[in-house]
Amino acid sequence: MNSPSAHPFVPVLTIDGPSGSGKGTVSRLVAARLGWHYLDSGALYRAVGVAAGWADLDLADPSALVRCAFDTQVEFRENGAGEPRVLINGLDATDELRTETAGAAASAIAAIPEVRAALKDRQRAFRRPPGLVADGRDMGTVIFPDAPHKVFLTASAEERAERRYKQLKDKGVSVTLDSLLREILARDARDAQRAVAPLRPAEDAVHIDTTGLGIDEVVERVLQWVRR
Repeated sequence: MNSPSAHPFVPVLTIDGPSGSGKGTVSRLVAARLGWHYLDSGALYRAVGVAAGWADLDLADPSALVRCAFDTQVEFRENGAGEPRVLINGLDATDELRTETAGAAASAIAAIPEVRAALKDRQRAFRRPPGLVADGRDMGTVIFPDAPHKVFLTASAEERAERRYKQLKDKGVSVTLDSLLREILARDARDAQRAVAPLRPAEDAVHIDTTGLGIDEVVERVLQWVRR
């Protein structure tokens, strides 16, 4: 596919926002409720970051990372319990994708224009009937600018850090709230200041601040917007 309008009559809902805003969980639930396909664009960048780490590539070498972006095979599956899994070059790397190291690598390589270009068509290929829910940071501004439905989720940095802290503690990972807050603020700054596809809401996106809201409430708000 060479353009976001390759299937112009297939509806797309883009859900963009910073790390920890809840867009991943909300997007998966909304896609399930609508019966649409789901694209986790962040997982693609994290997968390239993980594959680069496996190959011991220099994150400051754009040409090597572009080759890695083209060569890395990423597959989304569900296990027997219906839980989403991500395979990188045939290996289940779901847990590794969720680490802070993978997130930091993804943020770094996402700032490289050539890597973003290499992954653009792969993301657009997810646009298939009956519809697509696309979760990321530039879905509504760059990948699917013609999407009829656009949402931008946000939350305070403090609340996003607390959410991440709880997730990691539940998994037995030793972290501090202060360190997570610093990482989130640093990632926000990188994503907002990068020269290509900076994190920003599309002009026609609906803004939803998820601070203090439960997931179910956010999902219902998004569904109301799409159906309206």
